[in-house]
Amino acid sequence: MNFASDNAGGASPEILRALVGANSGHEPAYGADAFSLQAQEALSRLFERDCAVFLVTTGTAANALALAALTPPWGAVLCHEDAHINDDECGAPEFFTAGAKLIGLKGAQGKITATALEGALAAYPRGLVKQVQPAALSLSQATECGTLYALDELNALTAIARAAGLQVHMDGARFANAIETLGCTPAEASWKAGVDVLSLGATKNGALACEAVIVFDPARATDLPFRRKRAGHTLSKGRFLGVQMVAWLENGHWRALAHHANAMAARLATGLADIPGVRMPWPRQVNEVFTILPGGIDRALRAAGARYYDWGARGLTALEAPGADEVFVRLVTSFATTPADVDQFLKIARASA
Repeated sequence: MNFASDNAGGASPEILRALVGANSGHEPAYGADAFSLQAQEALSRLFERDCAVFLVTTGTAANALALAALTPPWGAVLCHEDAHINDDECGAPEFFTAGAKLIGLKGAQGKITATALEGALAAYPRGLVKQVQPAALSLSQATECGTLYALDELNALTAIARAAGLQVHMDGARFANAIETLGCTPAEASWKAGVDVLSLGATKNGALACEAVIVFDPARATDLPFRRKRAGHTLSKGRFLGVQMVAWLENGHWRALAHHANAMAARLATGLADIPGVRMPWPRQVNEVFTILPGGIDRALRAAGARYYDWGARGLTALEAPGADEVFVRLVTSFATTPADVDQFLKIARASA
């Protein structure tokens, strides 16, 4: 019953087999191998246009390198106040951008509103030398609260950003899970919606360690090879990144992995919603379930060995905040979660209600 993170599971058997297969023989180093070239071609097909692709091993590297390509040292990145780049990356975006400022915007359920974005732009006017200059908008899809921007919301936010001269980055650590729920194409949820650079995550969705910085206009990516190398993220045996991405994309494997993770989260959320005393502050949309548990249920689950994280009160309004003997938690499923894991968790919760 490990619902702590989709990083807690291993890699999918298909990807592991592909890695073993790529281990034979010799390939050119530093990303010039056949697998990395195949990954570039496969991602360009997936996103329906020629893209510049830079494979790295971590989401932090993907986000920080992407933002460094969009933002000068005197610039600002507008993001949600609870965004992963703001709360969970140890200053990497600021470090990689040589000092650009991250400005956190408020918004319920992890989502930036058009009003909040417009307010931030008004607070940081162009040309005022004593202030940082807004350079990029970063959106998380899915958000830190497991919620999604609908396509019309994405288009509205990117239009505001574009009118203000900002470029748009998307943190897509769970992009595959988002696509499964949105029911649209990857292109519709990215560059067709005004996104300039996407950090595409495969690691949380079955890869061993593989993320991609995807620049939808290759002309804007000329400095990224140097940034990646200078940052220490150009893998010498790059084939082991390329082959992961190829195997992840092949035959829709990425969609199948995300579909299973989302289905397990749906099973979990449906079961929890029927238990007396359990509160669901917003609907489940991807492979994350956010719920307010009575203290007795929380204690019984932890005593039985269930693993998950407390979530404070992030994303909640004052009226939704947990009471004296309640706890707000995040539960994450993955491709490796089984129905038995979910059902055992729900059985303990029901018995403790």
